[in-house]
Amino acid sequence: MVRYVLVAAVAAADTALLWLDGAGGWALAAYAVSVAAVMAAVSRLPFAAFLAALALAVFTGGSLALLVCTGFHAGHRLRTRADAVVTAVVLAAYVGVVLSVAQRAPGGQEAWTVPARAVVLTVPPLLAGRYLARQREHLRGERDLVAERERLRISRDMHDSLGHLLSLVSVRAAALEVGPLPEDQRRAVHGLAAAARTAAAELHHVVGALRRHEGPGLEGIDGLVARFRAAGAAVTVETSGRSAPLPGGDAAHAAYRVVREGLTNAAKHAPGAPVTLSLDWQPDALLVTVANPAPHRAPPGGIDGADGIDGADGIDGTGGTGLAGLSESVGAAGGLLRVRPGPHEFRLVAMLPLAPAGAGAVA
Repeated sequence: MVRYVLVAAVAAADTALLWLDGAGGWALAAYAVSVAAVMAAVSRLPFAAFLAALALAVFTGGSLALLVCTGFHAGHRLRTRADAVVTAVVLAAYVGVVLSVAQRAPGGQEAWTVPARAVVLTVPPLLAGRYLARQREHLRGERDLVAERERLRISRDMHDSLGHLLSLVSVRAAALEVGPLPEDQRRAVHGLAAAARTAAAELHHVVGALRRHEGPGLEGIDGLVARFRAAGAAVTVETSGRSAPLPGGDAAHAAYRVVREGLTNAAKHAPGAPVTLSLDWQPDALLVTVANPAPHRAPPGGIDGADGIDGADGIDGTGGTGLAGLSESVGAAGGLLRVRPGPHEFRLVAMLPLAPAGAGAVA
């Protein structure tokens, strides 16, 4: 409903402006239909709609509301540098055409007014759409991290509290089983012990499922890097050595989590700084390193749990739980995590063992 209202509002506004300029008849009706058609296609074809809006603006001298709306959607969908370059070239060509027309028109005093208005109506909406898209990508990455941390926290709480209590029940029931009890009580105790053991086994299964939550592995790193690059992060990927399989999905997902945590921390605490992702295949291990320049001023809460992880000193003496959960995930896969915050660079390093030769593995 909101979409249809927006289409009608933009078409009505720009048609009214063209009518005030003296247009009328079939030309005005055709223009109104064209604006409505461009607005209807802007969500599916944002760049094509933006080009159509620029063309209408050149031919009519109006389309002000249409330029703002299509520019915002085009900026929101910018994904690669190629998209940005093409958009910049088209926008520069549009401004050049408008400037040429304005200079030939009578009244040289307003020769620069028209192109200045064109820039104001296109560049800020493009930048606003781009900024909101980057913010949305950052928020989505942080939500994923929070959800995974919460899942790990729940698994730890269940294992530490319920697992301990069920183990006590099972042990005491087993002690009663071997004691001098009447036959009917012995059967009841036997059923109680069996139920306690079954509950403990199911609890361990649930905890294991929470900790081994299926997620992307090494194959998902390229897409992850692409999303961060689309959000404006300058990520450089360096690969060395000969790739080899990892011992199961846990290790592959742990590698993915290391990359995601490192990129998210870099985007959060050192926005705009270059980030280097290194995948170094050693003869018996994969070294995953995410490094970025340290922020000029440490954030109040530290670097998401850098304190206390495998000897890391932390930032400002405090830390959260992000890297603590990540350390647990890497450790469960048989690896080691190192966090090295320095005065000039923050470095996150994980070592994950490779699968033995001839063993089945998941990459």
